[in-house]
Amino acid sequence: MEMLDVLARMVKTGRLGPVFVGADWHDVTAALGEPRLVLAGRRNRKWPRLFGYGDLELSVCRCRKVSLVCVQTWQQDAVELPPAVAGGTGTFPAGLRHADVLAALDRAGCPWEPYAPLTFGDQCTLVATPSGAHLTFWIPEGEKPVLQGVALLGDGHDCQAPRLRQDPEDRP
Repeated sequence: MEMLDVLARMVKTGRLGPVFVGADWHDVTAALGEPRLVLAGRRNRKWPRLFGYGDLELSVCRCRKVSLVCVQTWQQDAVELPPAVAGGTGTFPAGLRHADVLAALDRAGCPWEPYAPLTFGDQCTLVATPSGAHLTFWIPEGEKPVLQGVALLGDGHDCQAPRLRQDPEDRP
């Protein structure tokens, strides 16, 4: 499968295989294996945490639910996603151009609109209306916009999971 098809399906459905906002963290790790820890919680808190599978980054709340899904596509020659969610090797060429992304969204039947709050200077952002996914592009001087990242944003839930000092499930 091509990267544009993977991203178009993701922003249309709000899912990347077993990965979606609200997914149970144990289900994700069962399907994709152990991730790398990108960033631990702030102020010595154990959660939330940011985990990565190649260029797929997931923020996980203390209730062990995925609260943000992001595919980073910036400053790289290749984008790496878990083969279980992307097919093939999971390695794709980077440098996806604005026109190609829009064409892929149109082919997938995924409506979108400009997102003014994150469009300024050398950046423009679109929002896919079915999932609310944000697609952010960098506009190099004198060149066409290039995709920097795609994000499925959380609902900002008010987590009711207890904050434990000694969390027995402090593992990812």
